[in-house]
Formats: sequence, C-alpha cells, structure tokens
Amino acid sequence: MRITHLGHAAVLAETDDARILIDPGNVSDSWHFLTDLDAVLVTHQHPDHMDPEKLPTLLRANPSAAVFVEPSILDLINAGDLPSLGENASALPPDDQIAIGDVLITAVGGQHAIIHRDIPRIGNVGYVLRSEGQPTLFHPGDALDTVPGDIDILAVPAYGPWAAMKETIDFVRAVGALEGFPIHDELLSDRGRTLVVTRLNEMTNTRVVNLRGATTHEF
Repeated sequence: MRITHLGHAAVLAETDDARILIDPGNVSDSWHFLTDLDAVLVTHQHPDHMDPEKLPTLLRANPSAAVFVEPSILDLINAGDLPSLGENASALPPDDQIAIGDVLITAVGGQHAIIHRDIPRIGNVGYVLRSEGQPTLFHPGDALDTVPGDIDILAVPAYGPWAAMKETIDFVRAVGALEGFPIHDELLSDRGRTLVVTRLNEMTNTRVVNLRGATTHEF
C-alpha cells in the first residue's frame, strides 16, 4: 500500500485498484489538484478535516469518486449548513463497510475526543482500509478510544487540543501496528514534530516514519 501524507490529516492511500483520499482539510493544500480518485473519506465535520470551500472543487474534478462521511455531516448538508458534496455522498456509520476497488473500508468509533467538558462532542469515525495481500491502514480521525485489531499501519494524530503525549503513546501501544506515521501535525513546529516521532519510536514497538512534505512511502 502506497501512502502519501498530504498535510495535517489528509492521507492518500493507493493500491493497484484504488486511490482513496482521507480528510482533505483546510490547513493543507497538497490535495487540491488530485485526480483519478476512487473515493474520498471524511472522519468528521471540523474544517481541518473537511474543507467546505475547496472540497466541492476537488469532487467536481473527480466526478466518479464515491464520497463517504461521518453521518452527521450528511445531516448538515441536507439542512443546508454545509455545501453539497454531490450526488455520490453517503453516510458511513460505525461498523458499516464498503468496498472500493480492492479495498474494504470499515468505519469504526463514533465520537470525537473530548476537547473540553464545556464543548459538546460531535461524531467521528475512523477508517480501517484492508486489501488482500496489502498491509492494513487505520486512520482514526480525532479520537484515541477505538482500537481495531490486526492493524499494520497507523496514522498517528501527533497533536491536537484534545490529546496529550501520554495518551498518544498509550494509543499507539494499544493498536500495536508494525509501522506508523504522524498526522494532525500542522499545529507543531518542526522541533515539536521531531520530538513526537522520537518519543513514539523510543516508547512503543511501532516504527514511526515522518512523511511530511507530501512524501509517499510504500508500506
């Protein structure tokens, strides 16, 4: 499986039969001109995971791409509170599955991590991507409380206002992936990002590689 980190939470996963983009948000722009996408997945409604201004343009450039989102996003679109994502948009609730090419996508989780007790929680689904003969990828969105089994590659939220390093380390240990790479990292300086990667490599059994700069890595 070829993985490209396109900034913050945006990840492009490619197999021989599928090109799948996860969480194209508004703090990165490397995904803006992608073509030939088979699917776009969105974990939750925050704009750093779903850019309401640029995402419709991307979808017009990829008219055959299926769009799967956390269910409350579709509710907001239907209520007129978010721009339409086109006719191909569907909700993918937790524990539901969909096949895209040779990839089976499973939605997991259900709620965003707690930012503060005074801020209402919203929906969040992580996505597990499995393909026969390929390593399995888990992108958790903004939550550290769901630990699916048999994960080979973990997209690790490096920093958020809803997490501390001690929680991130415990999450990576619990998932137990062979390899991982940091996401959700645009609020970190280069030194901060290096610190997170170093600590995760020192304190977990997951080999964490830094894919910053739209780097593609074949796992």
